[in-house]
Amino acid sequence: MEIPQAPDLSNRGRPRHFEWQEETLGSEDFYREDIEDLLQEGAWKEGFNEWSEYTNLDTEHIRIVDSLGLFRAFDFYWDPTEDLLRFDAPTIPDDWRERPATDSLDSSAVSMIDNELDDLGRVVKEVLENYLAQDDEPSEFSLSEHAYGDREE
Repeated sequence: MEIPQAPDLSNRGRPRHFEWQEETLGSEDFYREDIEDLLQEGAWKEGFNEWSEYTNLDTEHIRIVDSLGLFRAFDFYWDPTEDLLRFDAPTIPDDWRERPATDSLDSSAVSMIDNELDDLGRVVKEVLENYLAQDDEPSEFSLSEHAYGDREE
């Protein structure tokens, strides 16, 4: 299975499921640039390969997901409220019945695809966490408040 391009995390707004807390107001950096660098350096490829070994999606489903731009629509970010890496997985658009690319789908296939995309997000998130944990020393990709705050810009 050909690996699609890693998500482009630039020019994104507030994550879909994120709400500011009083203690994080003004902390508006989700470290997406650093996360995107890790995805480009191999985390996306590694996660996608691991996921593709057990996914229930067939080649046609993968083609549909790719044609809808859903692989590129994943959002990975650092949650400053919880101090954790998070992701938002895309879903098949609500108007899928009206799109030519999805004419071979039924509602159970749409539900399966949405679940599989969520699984892909979890796998890639775990790979990203492993990349971040590989080095006990603060690195240019460390997203912890202490290590990241000490980095010179």
